[in-house]
Amino acid sequence: MADIPATAKKIIANVEKVVVGKRRQVILSLVSWFCEGHILLEDVPGVAKTVLARALALSVGCSFKRVQCTPDLLPTDVTGASVFNQKTTEFEFRPGPIFAQLVLADEINRATPRTQASLLEAMAEARVTVDGTTHVLTPPFLVIATQNPVDHEGTFPLPEAQLDRFLMRFSLGYPSMEEELRMLEMLRGGHPLDSIEAVVSAEEIRGVQQAIRQVHVDAKVRRYLTEIVHNTREHEDLALGASPRASIALFRTSQALAAISGRAFVQPDDVKKVSGPVLTHRVILRPEARLRKLTAAQVVEEIVAEVRVPLLNRESDEGPLEVE
Repeated sequence: MADIPATAKKIIANVEKVVVGKRRQVILSLVSWFCEGHILLEDVPGVAKTVLARALALSVGCSFKRVQCTPDLLPTDVTGASVFNQKTTEFEFRPGPIFAQLVLADEINRATPRTQASLLEAMAEARVTVDGTTHVLTPPFLVIATQNPVDHEGTFPLPEAQLDRFLMRFSLGYPSMEEELRMLEMLRGGHPLDSIEAVVSAEEIRGVQQAIRQVHVDAKVRRYLTEIVHNTREHEDLALGASPRASIALFRTSQALAAISGRAFVQPDDVKKVSGPVLTHRVILRPEARLRKLTAAQVVEEIVAEVRVPLLNRESDEGPLEVE
């Protein structure tokens, strides 16, 4: 457990050689990876979505593949296919890019629903079935998908049921003027991605994923995060609330954030910090709420603010916790 903050710091420092001023988004990416979840980066073109994914892959000694999603991309282009070998007169399976440990699905909303489903099946079960044979994917397995919300022509937006498969969705946003000046200075002598080297091994990431499950979550904190999820199902501005999968996601991401922060227990603040990226894409606004210019992020923020924060003490039977 003590090695988790050091591992996270090494990856963050390495990624920040390339991605400027996005510490929060880098931490959220690590939280998702450490929870064995997957990430959807949704933002306008040119704000380093792909660069962030590549920097994470280069920082860890994992295999990396990129899938550029287009309308003519077939499911077998992702999963692989059986090819007839004339020399052996037998069919041989040739794996597709989904068999890498870190897969970047660039502009996923440009792929057809059938191709999107081939990606999401692997995300949900960490295995791929081709021609009746099941192939288990090598851990740690992570899918980072990107999409541009301003693109509408020739796109196939992910439906809510498929969005629910992503552990987190967040945006990078535009950099400040100072950050953009730093970026231009970094690019003067060449792209910094060319100099990025691995600072953590795949085995270390796997060890972190196992250790995070041991992070203690007090009964009061469990009730707190469950109340947040249940309130999304009863809120007047939401037509669809978060599913039980969202409760599990909130639980796991809170554990990961606590571990990255150097704690063996979860505080209510950990739940607050991950509520937006975990819940926003799992709820659906009512049409009248959209007319009032409300966003899902605003509603989730309102719900979190309304739920009473529990007080934890050292005498708790659940473990040695600090007063919050």
